[in-house]
Amino acid sequence: MENLRVKDVSVIYPGKTAGERTHALDNINLDINCGDFMVALGASGCGKTTLLNLLAGFISPSQGKILLGERSINGPGSERGVVFQKHALLPWLNVIENAEFGLKLQGVRKQERRTIATKNLALVGLQEFHERMIYQLSGGMQQRVGIARALSCKPAMLLMDEPMAALDALSRETIQELLLDLWKNTQTMFFFITHSVDEALFLASRLIVMSPRPGRITHSYDLDFNQRFFECRDARAVKSSPDFIHMRETVLDIIYKDERASARSGVSGHA
Repeated sequence: MENLRVKDVSVIYPGKTAGERTHALDNINLDINCGDFMVALGASGCGKTTLLNLLAGFISPSQGKILLGERSINGPGSERGVVFQKHALLPWLNVIENAEFGLKLQGVRKQERRTIATKNLALVGLQEFHERMIYQLSGGMQQRVGIARALSCKPAMLLMDEPMAALDALSRETIQELLLDLWKNTQTMFFFITHSVDEALFLASRLIVMSPRPGRITHSYDLDFNQRFFECRDARAVKSSPDFIHMRETVLDIIYKDERASARSGVSGHA
């Protein structure tokens, strides 16, 4: 299994003039190892989405480089699956056709891709919904189809851009538990961004906190709340524990201070 390295990466979005350029990220250094569930947090405008887009290969760094194993990331690739905030499914296809769509684009034969899609839909609890159309599903179920599709190419890494932001609280917690089970069972690297501190602490094996623009990694934590969940299978008990609450207040204090500093300096823009 390959690790991912971000080395001395900065991103500057061009403007019409030099004074209009946006310095989104500055000197990011990050190692994401096999089996990591890494979550990025930070005040609005800290560059979380920009960093995810770099890892996905949707944009290129202004300086520095990103390596998966020994290979530079220079564009999107099947070894990196992406799940978006909005499900981005194809409404004219049914559930299993959406789940196998990436494999179809790769030219995988129908029987093989159908077998893979069936397995992945079972992993996300949709084994009985193959023939349903996307509009017949709830928001949480639609996101599960998106996750199954991202898994279809057996990626080394899953990149997730606030995939539960639009879900109700119960659906959100259910999918959090689903993601942890997928992570444990597949040992896929995860890179996940969210605005929810509780969600970040519950999911992350490694948490990074980023400063407002230009985004820098200011704090990093190794966490074990997800392991506590595996032991007890009670998310509420984990999230209400004194250690969890203390960590939540610590991280919230960092973010609130960053937001106040950002407001005073007038920083806003790219996330």
